[in-house]
Amino acid sequence: MNAVDVVLLTKNSERVLEKCLISVYQNVPVKRLIVVDGGSTDRTLDILNKFNEKHHNVTVVFDGGTRATARQKGIMLVRTEWFMFVDSDVVLCSDWYKKALKQVTPDVGAVWGIEVWSTLRNRATLKLFLWLTRKIFEIRGGTHDTLTRTSAVADIAIPPNLHVFEDAYIKDWITKKDCRVIACYDPYCIHYRPESVWTFKGSLGLIAEAVRFGSFKLIAQLVPAYGFYTAYSLFQLLMNRSKRGGS
Repeated sequence: MNAVDVVLLTKNSERVLEKCLISVYQNVPVKRLIVVDGGSTDRTLDILNKFNEKHHNVTVVFDGGTRATARQKGIMLVRTEWFMFVDSDVVLCSDWYKKALKQVTPDVGAVWGIEVWSTLRNRATLKLFLWLTRKIFEIRGGTHDTLTRTSAVADIAIPPNLHVFEDAYIKDWITKKDCRVIACYDPYCIHYRPESVWTFKGSLGLIAEAVRFGSFKLIAQLVPAYGFYTAYSLFQLLMNRSKRGGS
């Protein structure tokens, strides 16, 4: 397999973006980095310019719609046989691409590397998290770090209102093409979730967003697994408050 286009969605992503891009260029043969920016006002575009000066293959386009319209725009710009979705707040593991290639067979439409939250330290919690996260992917898909066969999505038309669960739509589209979507424990990515997630308000915001844009049937299927996520988020919130109180 030759070099691949990489599709990255951004909006005010300076927090982790540089680390993310370093890991991409170190572990993926990038033909073009296709960035769909939602109107960043921080250093995001400066960081992208820096990488373009070094690699000369960064294309930035703008989209003021939803994640669905941004992903659609990115897909339409892909010119390689396979391409990769990467979130702007993840860091890829070593040899990500080489490991993903081991999963590619003629009937595979996509290979997803599992996400691991950067705050996970306890081994028992990590083991449960990985199991639940893979189960969640089987229901709704994911685009944190996903190698995708371009022909499997070349004619996709993602409903533009899907600001969340657009990844579920993409996964279902690929499987309807009689292509398998593989979920892996290795390769993987480290997901540096924003600190706002570790607040009660932030957690409620994520739930409200899912209810607003998502399928209630899909949400019902995800409730048991997301219950663990919510409990962990509340635990992390209490830990952060305890650290601040002790400093």
